Amino acid sequence: MALSVGMVAGEASGDTLGAAFIAAVRERVPDAQFFGVAGPKMQAAGCEAWENAESLAVMGVTEVLRHLPRLWRLRRRLEARFLAARPDVFVGIDAPEFNLGLARRLKGAMRTVQYVSPQVWAWRQGRVRTIGASCDLVLCLLPFETRFYAEHEVRAVFVGHPLADRIPLDVDREAARRALGLPDGATVVAVLPGSRVGEVTRLGKDFAAACARLATRRAPPEFIAPMANDRVRGLFAAQWRAAAGELPLRLLDGGADRAIVAADVVLVASGTATLETALCKRPMVVAYRLGAVTALLLRTLGLVKVPYFSQPNLLAGRRLVPEFFQEAVTPEHLADALEAELADPARAAGLAREFRRIHEQLRMDGARRAAGAVLELVGR
Repeated sequence: MALSVGMVAGEASGDTLGAAFIAAVRERVPDAQFFGVAGPKMQAAGCEAWENAESLAVMGVTEVLRHLPRLWRLRRRLEARFLAARPDVFVGIDAPEFNLGLARRLKGAMRTVQYVSPQVWAWRQGRVRTIGASCDLVLCLLPFETRFYAEHEVRAVFVGHPLADRIPLDVDREAARRALGLPDGATVVAVLPGSRVGEVTRLGKDFAAACARLATRRAPPEFIAPMANDRVRGLFAAQWRAAAGELPLRLLDGGADRAIVAADVVLVASGTATLETALCKRPMVVAYRLGAVTALLLRTLGLVKVPYFSQPNLLAGRRLVPEFFQEAVTPEHLADALEAELADPARAAGLAREFRRIHEQLRMDGARRAAGAVLELVGR
């Protein structure tokens, strides 16, 4: 019988992972069948779409609450279809709030896999019991995640990070600058306030004000800001005008990789973009701000269990890059940190060596490793 794989991917990043996974499985099992919730890349790779991945792209507490009835109906509908179709394995890609609940209902009828571990090692560690009850296997993007699962007797495999496979070990800074038309010898600051409206709302004004402060202390750098979408672009442009006035800023449509590679330093919201910056071997200043109530609860209840929040620091196991949380995110702190990074070329060279070591550790041909782990799970 042909191998059949049920899949649910959330958002564009999950769609990208899913498409590469499908291609890697088909290298070994050419007649494998795939179906479930899929974005355009997974569909192009041969996954039958019962629902588009965009249906899970809901962010923020209030948005999630508004969409909960629809998401519950979708999960019940998918549960019935997967149980009727009986694939050999169900692979949930990211979207853990949705996928773990679905996997728990499917486990026993088929093998279940979570591809991309939730940050259970960082906060609300008790969720590991739910993950163990839901999944036969967790595919981890970061190496330290498997140690945490081993301590709780949950089967997990480190497969490497797709960004590390996509970004070359040696990036061409001058080529990136030429492509962006940046002046020769210019100091370049890339500004990445987040890919979601909520992130930019919380951080954008302070990012803009920090850049304005920096520009008064030295010859004004070239500021470039890759924007994830039109909503984010419009919001950050307004914040920049309010906080930085007429200070020149080049807003780019996407192209975060190129902007990061071209930069001397990156001011970046915590998240995957910090790992992207490390893989591009660039110094950075990282900021993270939650809603006030959420931050208070996390602190009061002691739910956060890690000393750092930025991925480079977590991977290095020490404070490799400056990071600022909540009330520490101020224009003064950010500008001071940016200036310190720009003033220390020797530190930048040392960071590049550390980031290359991290890159080599994460560069594992992740899609093929993930496919191999899933095929082993189902005895193929």
